[in-house]
Amino acid sequence: MKPMLILKTGATFPEVVAARGDYEDWFLAGLGIPAAAARVVDLRAGERPPAPEDVGGAIITGSSAMVTDREPWSEALVPWLREALARELPLLAVCYGHQLLADALGGEVGYNPRGRQIGTIEVRRTEAAADDPLLGALPDPLVVQATHRQSVARLPPGIESLATSPRDPHHAFRAGPRAWAVQFHPEIDHDAIREYITRRVDAIRDEGDDPDALLANLRASDHGTRLLRRFADLAGR
Repeated sequence: MKPMLILKTGATFPEVVAARGDYEDWFLAGLGIPAAAARVVDLRAGERPPAPEDVGGAIITGSSAMVTDREPWSEALVPWLREALARELPLLAVCYGHQLLADALGGEVGYNPRGRQIGTIEVRRTEAAADDPLLGALPDPLVVQATHRQSVARLPPGIESLATSPRDPHHAFRAGPRAWAVQFHPEIDHDAIREYITRRVDAIRDEGDDPDALLANLRASDHGTRLLRRFADLAGR
């Protein structure tokens, strides 16, 4: 079986890595795929992904980078993404990946005028997602974790929003029959997002939010894992 490709665009805090692993570990655990059945490519380190036909599916992780900064490693992935879509490779683009895919297809990405979104959120399906192979099989609303400052301001031409949240009207979309993008983090649990909030207390307060309220609102949920397992099923894992 061809490996599942993890396209790594960022990393969590070093202390969290030491205690709980990094993004790729969280994704593989959620997917239910052993590390031996996956290939991790760190784009920031200059690593190049294999050809889309050589992998069985791909996930693009989140990042502390910003799509609008046009980092060379990020821009270099765009032709690969277009080829992957043309070949109908199973693809799940998360957070930074969600924004990068929208940007690559002609959408618009920028800092969210509603401010940073962080913590446990509820994401509701749109009517367009009722029969979606990935989101249509999951609970509505989804209770998931989020952390981002930029978002998709305008979807690419011909693409509909599949899910919304109070600060993001374009929280998910599908690009072709087997490629999805979500702004939230299905790989992150409420304990991990607690680390993000506590490490960004000053920035959250400066931006007008209450970190204590965000911490009090944290909820455990298996919805992110259910989404990842559903994606694994759709990718034939």
